[in-house]
Amino acid sequence: MRFGMPWPGAALAREAERAGVSAFCTGDFADHDAYLTLAEMVAHTDRALVGPAIAYAFARTPYAHATAIRQLHAAAPGRLFLGLGTGAYRVNRDWFAVPADRPVDRVAETAQAVRAWLRADNGEKVRYSGEFYEIDADVRAPVLGRLDVPVLLAAFNKRMAETAGRIADGVIGHGLFTRSWWDDVVRPAVHDAYPRPEPAAEHGWIITAIDDAAPERAIADARRMIAFYLTVKTYDPYVTHHDWESPVRQLRTAFRRGDTDGMAAAVTDEMLAEIAICGTTSDAKQTLVRRAGSLPRDIGYFAPPSFLVGRKRRAAYALSSLALNTGYQTPNGSSL
Repeated sequence: MRFGMPWPGAALAREAERAGVSAFCTGDFADHDAYLTLAEMVAHTDRALVGPAIAYAFARTPYAHATAIRQLHAAAPGRLFLGLGTGAYRVNRDWFAVPADRPVDRVAETAQAVRAWLRADNGEKVRYSGEFYEIDADVRAPVLGRLDVPVLLAAFNKRMAETAGRIADGVIGHGLFTRSWWDDVVRPAVHDAYPRPEPAAEHGWIITAIDDAAPERAIADARRMIAFYLTVKTYDPYVTHHDWESPVRQLRTAFRRGDTDGMAAAVTDEMLAEIAICGTTSDAKQTLVRRAGSLPRDIGYFAPPSFLVGRKRRAAYALSSLALNTGYQTPNGSSL
C-alpha cells in the first residue's frame, strides 16, 4: 500500500511529499470544488498521484468531467486519476436539481461516457449511446487524443462494487471499511466482474486521528466520525454484516437528539479497532501493522475526521499522520 492523504494545502503538501506521501485526493462539497482543488494539487506537487476521490458524478456532465481532466493532464501527464461517486439521493435532488433515481445505473453510464471523451482520438467523433446519455460530438479541432486516465468508482455495497469491477479501472473504499467488508463483500464483487487479468485498483479512505498531547480527544473525534457515517441507512447491510445493529440504533437515537457525545459513546471499542487508526503515534503505528490486511491494496488516504472538527485540528491531524510513513513495513516486508 502507498501512503496518501486528502489535500492538506500547498504548504503542508510539500512537506508531505518529502516525507514520502505519494498520492493526494480531493472531493466536492458546498465550499470546495473537486477540479479547482485538483488544479491546485497539480500546481503544487511534483511526483504524487492526484485526483478526486470523489467528484460528484451527477453534478456535471460527462463532458465537463472529461474536459477538466484533459486540461489538467497537460500539466501533470501520468499523475491523474478520476474518482466518481453518486452522492446522496437528496443532495442530487435538492442541491443539484438532477435526476437521482437508479444511481448505480446512472454512474455506470457516466463513467463510460467520460471515458468516451477521454479516449477519443483527433479526427474521430465522440460517440456514446446509453439510456441516460446520448453523445455524438464532432469536435473538428485538434484538441483530443487518447488519454488512459484511470477511472475509479466509489463503491460501498455489493452492487456498486460489481459495477466498479465491470466498467471502471478500480474502486475507492469508504472510511468505514473493515477487513471483513473488503474481503467478504467488496473484493469478491469487484474481482468477479473485472474483465482484465490484472487486479482492479484499490484506493480507500482510512479514518486517522493522531495527537500525542491529547490522544483521548483524537479517539473521541474518530468515534464521532464513525458514528456520523453510520447514521446513513445506505450502510445498513454493512451494519448487519458486522452484527452492529444495537450500537448503531443507539448512535442514531443520539444523533436525532443532537447528542454528539452520545453518538461517540455508542461506538464500541470493537468498532473503533476495526475501522480507525487513532490515539498516540505509537498506538497508530501498532494499529497500522495489525490492520495491514484490512487496508486498500494500492493507496490508503489517511483522512482526518471532519465531523465537528475544525480546520486547524484537521491540519494538525494531517501533519501527525506523516509519522505513519516513517519506517513502516507491512507484514510481507514492503514499505508503505
